[in-house]
Amino acid sequence: MGRAKRRPVEQTITTGSDFLQLDIGAAPRGGRTGWLAERLRAAIADGTLPVGSRLPPSRVLAAELRVSRSVVTDAYRRLTEDGHVAGRGRAGTVVVAAPVRPRPPAPGNAPTPPAEVFPAEPGEDVFDTLRTAPARIDLSPGVPDLAAFPRSAWLRAERTVLGRLAPADFGYGDPRGTPALRRALATWLARNRGISVEPGEVVVVAGVAQALGLLAQVLRADGISTVGVEDPGSLGARRHLANWGLATPPVTVDGGGVQVDELAGLPAVMLTPAHQFPTGVVLDGGRRRGLMRWAEAGGLIVEDDYDAEHRYDRPPVPALRSMLAEHVCYAGSVSKLLAPALRIGWLLVPRRYRAAVVAAKRDADLGNAALPQLVLAELMDSGELERQLRLLRRRHIRRRDAMIRAIGAHLPGATVHGAAAGLHLMVTLAAGVDDVGLAAAALAQGVKVQPLSWHRQRPGVPGLVLGYAASAAGDIEQGIATLGPLVRRGLPAPTAG
Repeated sequence: MGRAKRRPVEQTITTGSDFLQLDIGAAPRGGRTGWLAERLRAAIADGTLPVGSRLPPSRVLAAELRVSRSVVTDAYRRLTEDGHVAGRGRAGTVVVAAPVRPRPPAPGNAPTPPAEVFPAEPGEDVFDTLRTAPARIDLSPGVPDLAAFPRSAWLRAERTVLGRLAPADFGYGDPRGTPALRRALATWLARNRGISVEPGEVVVVAGVAQALGLLAQVLRADGISTVGVEDPGSLGARRHLANWGLATPPVTVDGGGVQVDELAGLPAVMLTPAHQFPTGVVLDGGRRRGLMRWAEAGGLIVEDDYDAEHRYDRPPVPALRSMLAEHVCYAGSVSKLLAPALRIGWLLVPRRYRAAVVAAKRDADLGNAALPQLVLAELMDSGELERQLRLLRRRHIRRRDAMIRAIGAHLPGATVHGAAAGLHLMVTLAAGVDDVGLAAAALAQGVKVQPLSWHRQRPGVPGLVLGYAASAAGDIEQGIATLGPLVRRGLPAPTAG
């Protein structure tokens, strides 16, 4: 009996994973890491991988996809740098945050046309309109990395706080803020900003915006109706002071900071000396000494220390408040360090204004909500906030460098300012460029930026103010690449409609 011929066994090689139904065959040649990272990012964004879920071990997923393990580990690394996942030791790689996506317009509400978002003269609601304008890439300045909010640390701190609260702690409290947060802030300011302050001198406020509103009321009652502001300087801060009835004459800013000789005759000035907005310059030593002489002769300084912690390539700069306690009203917040939604900031004022500021705060809202204050105090006391700051610095450096490279590649005629610190770059362009038209044209193509001319009261070099903290390096590169052709073809502003 002859032997039957054996047929060759057909082998089917799988190149996919049940996890997210990933098929590596769909990845472009040479782009497997980017393809995998984008698939994971999309799954996190649409809720398929909710916060708290675990990714497969890199060795397991690499085996299922039949790729080098480095493909998977590099994809996980990209998501870690974006703030979407984090390594948890034996617990593996865990989703900690979803990407921030622009909210769609409410039903029945069409998006505002780009030309109306960027009028030649910005209106009172210009930032509300800009924030809600949809864009695929948001390079707005002042927007922190919201995806990096430390949710797990916040939840742990919240559980700790709730576990030790007595029933009486849920009642009305001191309008200055909870004692725990004021103590923590006094320690934080001493360690990080060189400011020696007693907890009783700290007033907890709902962000720097409320601090400016309280100060405006107190200063007007003291006979001060004019506060000089930096030029260029923050349009938002200037508008806020003006809305409270204060005149805001411009004071020139150059490479050394504010020109102190222009302060003659002014009773007060508002400054961002550690990292001037938007230029990024640091108030130099000579100007600081001149400012001290002006203040000691009767001038008052309002110091907005809005992102002083975010420095990368230069040594720390002490706050003016650390040298001129009785001549400086000092304001700061956690909006750029954690999230604006917390609405937690602080205000220090000279002794002569302290009672009036506390009274104004009491009349405004009886004090900030206590629970978020206590959780923030726990983050500060435990060292979690400093760990968060170190994480953000590393991430911001990578994103800043990506933006500088992209500007060099796509906007070769542009000049970059303020790269050593902060969350944004100022970019100046050739004279005659319509930076408002450029911003409108960019928004029409899905990229959100701010024109430098918005932040000027007097004519000056055109440019853009570009935030990098909230966007991944790839989005930053795409956003800047979008601007290049618009600059080269003459910045046509889109028509309304």
